[in-house]
Amino acid sequence: MNLPNALTVLRVILAGMFIYFFLQDGPGPMLIALILFTAASLTDYLDGYIARKHNLITNFGKIMDPIADKFLVLSAFFMFVSKSLIDGWMFYLICAREVIVTVLRLNAVCKGAALAAEGAGKVKTVLQIVAVYLIIIFNIAGQFLNQSQFKAASSVVYVLMLAVVGLTLWSGASFILNNRRELFRV
Repeated sequence: MNLPNALTVLRVILAGMFIYFFLQDGPGPMLIALILFTAASLTDYLDGYIARKHNLITNFGKIMDPIADKFLVLSAFFMFVSKSLIDGWMFYLICAREVIVTVLRLNAVCKGAALAAEGAGKVKTVLQIVAVYLIIIFNIAGQFLNQSQFKAASSVVYVLMLAVVGLTLWSGASFILNNRRELFRV
């Protein structure tokens, strides 16, 4: 086990801890959930950077890194649905895209193809992470807002999530279209 792979495993553990604290009541546990999500997000950046810089790319990392990434982000969106912070259909569309693209990418890796992340996918990931941060902050601040402020903040979250869903679906379609030869070769 090298450092990038250890960071990938740590990301899964941190995601589990994030879920635990997010489900607790009060601003304190929610703040801890935000810190855990931040730490897990940083491991996503660090494991790839270290693996490329020190040529520590492994089959484990190729397979588990995208799974750990999706587990972290999808866990957050699922928690948001469980607390009615976002609509269920938003989670289901994001989840379907992430699962389909990840399965296709892993299948291509098993066939020996290396499919680099596209620009749209990277922007999608950043927007998803920003959305998670803002929704957690909204959830913390929501306890201190009056009804009209809460309604306005909820509208902002809804519009943000529409953008996240749209970009997520668009980046998935773009990835499949641009890599169709590698993804669907026999």
